[in-house]
Parts: sequence; C-alpha cells; structure tokens
Amino acid sequence: MEVDRPAVSNDKVDAENTRLWRISKTLLELLADRGYQVSESELNRGLSEFLGKYQAGADVIDRRRLTQFFNPTPEMITRDTPRPTKKNPNPKSTAGTMYVEFCPEAPVGIKHIRAFAQNLDQQNYSNGILITKVSPNAAALRALEPLAERGITAETFSEGDLLVNITKHELVPKHVLLSDQEKKVLLDRYRLKETQLPRIQAVDPVAKYLGLKKGNVVKIIRKSETAGRYASYRWVY
Repeated sequence: MEVDRPAVSNDKVDAENTRLWRISKTLLELLADRGYQVSESELNRGLSEFLGKYQAGADVIDRRRLTQFFNPTPEMITRDTPRPTKKNPNPKSTAGTMYVEFCPEAPVGIKHIRAFAQNLDQQNYSNGILITKVSPNAAALRALEPLAERGITAETFSEGDLLVNITKHELVPKHVLLSDQEKKVLLDRYRLKETQLPRIQAVDPVAKYLGLKKGNVVKIIRKSETAGRYASYRWVY
C-alpha cells in the first residue's frame, strides 16, 4: 500500500533551490580560486540557468545531480609542482582532478563517508570534496583517514559553510598560495626557516576555503592608507 507524501509548497521548493544555487555558486568560486578550470559561464550562471540545468519538474533539486569533477589549470599544475632536487630531479605536480559530491541525506554517518572515500579511491581521484547538509561527526570523519596514506586529499563542507563566500567580505584580505619555488625565494631572502614565519591554522576559514595544507606558505595582501597595499606571509600549520 502506497502512502501519499505530504506536498511541499512552491515557496519552500523555491527557497531550497535558491539556497542550493547560492551554495553551488560559492563552490565554483572556491574551485576557481584554488586553480581549477571553471568557465566564466559557470561562475556567472544565474538562478534560472541553474534551475534549467538541474531541476527536474517542480521538485527540489536532487543533490546527487550536482556531482561534478574539475581539472586543474596549467597554472595550478605549475604552482603545485615541487622544486627539483638531487633525489627527485623531475618532480610531478601534486595538482589533480577534483571530485565534488553532494550528500542528499542527513545526518551524515560513517557509511556515507566510507562510500565517498571508496569512490575517490576506486576512481583514482586525487582530491575530493563532500558537501553535506550538516557537518559529519568526528567518528564519521575518521573514515577519511586512510585516504591520506594513499596521497588522496578529502575534505568536507557543510552547506551552511558555502552559503556565503567569506573571501568577498571587505574585512578579509586577499590570500595567495605561494609555489614551492616562491616559498624558497622568500625564505632565502629573509634567511628564515618556514617555522619562523607567523602562522595560520589549516582549519582557519580562509585556509580551508583555499584548501591550504600544513607546510604551505600563503601571502596575505592588505590595503594600506599610506603604502596602497602591503604583504605579509603566514606558514600553515
């Protein structure tokens, strides 16, 4: 015997789909800022275009339809290539394909995280982002730990994290990730060890937005009334 589901009002459907459009827009901006290939048409896609692509009928968009993958730009590949050394004269770039998946269920349990991790591993993706309705608990997140041992970077964002692009706030200065070579030039110039630089946590909201990893050095550009702008540097820990 079938049980009729309660009808969802058009207002609630419209509100939820508009919310998903905002989340998707911030996500695309995040990926572009990290260095992935995101077209201008995708970045500038309006609500009506978004609905036309992802909405089926008059329902709330099925989050599984928002799953995508993104390739790194040539600039990102160059930036993320380690400096040549005697032991490794021809280093390979750490930049790789980014797989993005939206989890349609809440709460998010270990089975959801494991399924995401297995998909990354089986499809040979080097990076992955799982977007969840609510933040996973610590026990569920532990299912991602084995990926790091295989060189796979897996991240999670709650939908609430992506409703607004925090880097567009007037009080947030511009952050730029340095390449390995740029980092060496900086440290050599000032005769510093990286640990002597001021620090920024990897869990800092902007660091998480940019996907910064421990050991990275980020250049922070601030406005100045006297100098126009000035730069400082932070070591990610």
